[in-house]
Amino acid sequence: MSTLMHEKIQVLLEEDCCHDCEGYGEDGICVHIEAIAELPTRFGDFHIVAFSNNRDDKEHVAIVKGDVIGADDVPVRLHSECLTGDAIGSLRCDCRDQLEAALKKIGGMERGMVLYLRQEGRGIGLTNKIRAYTLQDQGLDTVEANLALGFRDDERDYAVAAHMIHSLKVQSVRLMTNNPKKIAQLEQHGVKVNERLPHILPTNEHNLFYLQTKAAKSGHMIDFRGKGHMAEQSDPTIVEGMSEDQVKALYE
Repeated sequence: MSTLMHEKIQVLLEEDCCHDCEGYGEDGICVHIEAIAELPTRFGDFHIVAFSNNRDDKEHVAIVKGDVIGADDVPVRLHSECLTGDAIGSLRCDCRDQLEAALKKIGGMERGMVLYLRQEGRGIGLTNKIRAYTLQDQGLDTVEANLALGFRDDERDYAVAAHMIHSLKVQSVRLMTNNPKKIAQLEQHGVKVNERLPHILPTNEHNLFYLQTKAAKSGHMIDFRGKGHMAEQSDPTIVEGMSEDQVKALYE
């Protein structure tokens, strides 16, 4: 792990202790760096940076590979918390697959980061997500279920993510996403997005309709027509058992 990177973030942490700004977005969200530690994982060696914010009691983290401070074109994945998928392995969504694939990819790169955002259930919370599951079991799709509960189809807000990126002094990003709303919101908050990195993963029988709804109703850039060599499906293939050097070579 990079000692220099750790020292740089430590300096940011000390500088950030008295940070005060007008905030981002309609709610004036302001985040603070609270702690940093080394994080060796099965996907590679990272640093983990904890953030607080002035909006609620939710804590968000940046899982950082390499030296991103002051860097351009940093590969970034925004991942919203999903207890049922990330921790339990639910097949109703592709959240765990997305998280692990992002960590594998970034773990094999020189630098990059995954922002883990506490926005369970597209921002409606865990209990309401379970209520939405109940409605989906009765035949509604993801969007219809959220609307039936009185929410928008997607309640997530990426102002916190934008502030986290700026707090780490990242100059520009290559955003790993299929969701154009993430790009639009980051740019709205002053983050320079120089490229979209498609993040397409295989479906299963339980999440296919969920992903089709994402594409049809939420504008996600996912293609289900089976055409070969789509730009969205051009990421290098990572196979279990590949060494770090082999994975890194795919992106050189």
